[in-house]
Amino acid sequence: MQKFYSDVIDNFIALRIVLAFIILAIIFFVGSVGYHFVEGMNFFDGFYMTFITITTIGFSELTNLSAGGRVLTMILFLMGIGVISYIASQTTQLIFESEIFRKRAMKKQLQKMNQHYIVAGYGRIGHRIAEVLQEAGIPLVVVENRESSIERIRNNQLLYVAGDAQDETVLKEAGIERARGLICTLSRDQDNVFVTLIAREINQNIFILVRTNQHQNTKKIIRAGADKVISPYEIGADRMANVILRPNVDQFINRIQSGSSANQVQDHVFDEVKVFEGSEFDGTTLAEAQIRQKYFVVIIAIIPDNGDNIRFNPGSKDHISAGDSLIVLGDVERIKHLREEGCDDYRSLSERVSHHEFTEHLNSHQEQTNSA
Repeated sequence: MQKFYSDVIDNFIALRIVLAFIILAIIFFVGSVGYHFVEGMNFFDGFYMTFITITTIGFSELTNLSAGGRVLTMILFLMGIGVISYIASQTTQLIFESEIFRKRAMKKQLQKMNQHYIVAGYGRIGHRIAEVLQEAGIPLVVVENRESSIERIRNNQLLYVAGDAQDETVLKEAGIERARGLICTLSRDQDNVFVTLIAREINQNIFILVRTNQHQNTKKIIRAGADKVISPYEIGADRMANVILRPNVDQFINRIQSGSSANQVQDHVFDEVKVFEGSEFDGTTLAEAQIRQKYFVVIIAIIPDNGDNIRFNPGSKDHISAGDSLIVLGDVERIKHLREEGCDDYRSLSERVSHHEFTEHLNSHQEQTNSA
């Protein structure tokens, strides 16, 4: 909507500039013809006289002008200067006013944002995260203070706030009080910690996902208020090690994630499906549901509504209840069929984005497992 109105304003001003140029061309034509009839000049000499009159160059006349020629010169001067001044003012307005309008429109749109995600930092990682969320239709706002990155954000048509994410007013302008989640991808861990502290103080319920460069800083970031901390370098290193240790597993996962291979698994993904009350699967066992036979997808795990007792590789006698989330592997279209027909889940992807209520249960379950 912001881009639509901005384009309308730009096109309207540009149209006025084009009309002004057309009027200026008419003035040149009238001046050239006028000098021909009043002073007997040829068309080119008349055009030259019109040009030096309107541009106020100050060259002398080609001939001594008659009274009629002088009146024509004064009229051309007044009309020409007026049109040129108008073109200059409209061009300036097109440059500055359109930018001001964009900022105002974006500010109004930011004030309306609700249950969105904020990406702090638009480097390589932040750019990729924003790209994925944008493709999925998830509402997001980017916070960035580097001009080069801001230009990329504009080109990608994303909402943004220009400023330092460590500034409380900048986070509030991005709608931190109303946001569903904050993703900190700043390059320095101490900056991410500070942003996390501010965000958690402003919004106690927001989900905070933080990037870290050093694994030893994970506990510090969690103590600062982060819900989840991820080290891209460790994930990348583990992935590279798996290429050596488990090459076929890595090849399988790579084909699933890339979706670019001619192999049959190119359209297969890992996904989660929530079971709604009254659906076909509610209150059944895996054997009764016959998910694999009817929908041709594999059930990897069942996560209960409260997040406790996650059942990996569930058996045929495991029960499915309303509120459970099924972790599945299969074809994209068949998972969609399973979600809608078997689970009565017709939500869009943006509506299905997890509120992460199960995260605390999952973390506590992991801690209990580790301590045991």
